[in-house]
Amino acid sequence: MWKFFRAIASIVLMAYLIVALAFTTQLSSERLCSGMLIHVNDSTRLRFVTARELAHELGDLPSRARGMKLSDIPLDSIERVLRGIDKIEHATVVALTDNYVLVTVDPMQPVARVFDGPHSYYINKDGKRISATARYHVDVPVIQGHFNDSTFPPRAVLPLVEYITHDSLWNSLVSMIKVDSPHDVLLFPVIRGQVINLGAPTDFDSKFSRLRRMYTEVLPIKGWNYYDTISVKWGGQIVATRRQKTLPQPFVRTDADEEADDLDTMLPI
Repeated sequence: MWKFFRAIASIVLMAYLIVALAFTTQLSSERLCSGMLIHVNDSTRLRFVTARELAHELGDLPSRARGMKLSDIPLDSIERVLRGIDKIEHATVVALTDNYVLVTVDPMQPVARVFDGPHSYYINKDGKRISATARYHVDVPVIQGHFNDSTFPPRAVLPLVEYITHDSLWNSLVSMIKVDSPHDVLLFPVIRGQVINLGAPTDFDSKFSRLRRMYTEVLPIKGWNYYDTISVKWGGQIVATRRQKTLPQPFVRTDADEEADDLDTMLPI
């Protein structure tokens, strides 16, 4: 008998759920959108992507969403459009209980800007390229060079960028990184006309330790503009070349000079 009543109760409950779901679905299909909210999770405040710019990417939908049926707003399609933008890491679009559509976006966080010939682009911490346009500008370290994604991609320089960024001395001194080859990475300091050859982007502690000695012990004595090239490419060495390549010619006395001097000493004053 109990089994019979339990079966009846289960059937009634199932029927109730089906009817409630159908009723809720019908009500949901008639719900009108109260508007579209766009939120950008920009913890670094770089403003690489703004809500206004994302609204521009969605065309006129944000402005006409208010009053539309929620069922007519293609939430999945909006997500796909936003995720297809290279400046966005992740995007979610949901309908809230108060009938607003909430768009939440995690933007890409560029860590460097690469100038490769006529092309320019940003890269994030994973080396993903982000197109650089006039609408988007971020003040990040600059890398110049020609890269081969199969042998030496831009992300190979990112450990160096991170090392410089987290050291107050080098972060304030280095203005640009230039890659001539995988074994010749050059640093351009703010000192005009000076170049640092770091060699391959490896062994940072040793190389920057030697550079620190150069900038704290040698240059203050020799003069900040005494050398134009400083190289720590080879282990345990600092190789520097003078800015003034030709030394002044030494003075050599000639016989004529000696005779003139002797003659002068013989003349009355």
